[in-house]
Amino acid sequence: MRCCFVRHGETPWNAERRLQGHQDIALNALGLAQAEAAARYLGVRHAESPFAAVVSSDLQRARQTADAIAQALGLTVQNAPGLRERHYGHFEGKTPAEADYLDSLAYAALVARADLRESPGNAEPLAAMVARIEACLHRLAQDYADQSVVLVTHGGVLDVLYRRAMRRDLTGPRDAPIPNAGLNWLDLAPAGEGLQWTMLAWGETGHLKDASLDEIL
Repeated sequence: MRCCFVRHGETPWNAERRLQGHQDIALNALGLAQAEAAARYLGVRHAESPFAAVVSSDLQRARQTADAIAQALGLTVQNAPGLRERHYGHFEGKTPAEADYLDSLAYAALVARADLRESPGNAEPLAAMVARIEACLHRLAQDYADQSVVLVTHGGVLDVLYRRAMRRDLTGPRDAPIPNAGLNWLDLAPAGEGLQWTMLAWGETGHLKDASLDEIL
């Protein structure tokens, strides 16, 4: 399955550098413009090499981005809750400074990603997040083998995908950009109960007119 993973467009909380997690925040005006820009670019790609489906996290910011893309491609959006952002527990809605003030030790653990099974600040364990993402993608890779799919998701999810594709540890700080409305191209194939990952391109923003914010964590 050839995948174009798209991070959702900018939201007010992105602009304020607030952790969103499962909070259902809509796109701001720039985010809507970014979604339309991605849609126009992928519409041209679709005319040359058709996409079979548009799949999206069910959170509003991803769905708004996916709806714009699906309209340009003449497709409907399939909801995939497995592609949701990580739940950040009681840090959701907080800026990094506010999160550090609220619980500095737990927030430091969240940022460090040192333990896959830890739940700092009642956050979703990273191991649980990875499991749901990979289960979702494994099903899609079976359903859309040898086809191309657009998948709209979140920064934390994309961080996991980058690490898997580049064979990096899931723990520790990230080392790749994850811009709003950026395009990330990977090939996925089922490999037993797991997946075979091939990186094609990462963090493309040439379709965007304005600068795009990187992920917080």
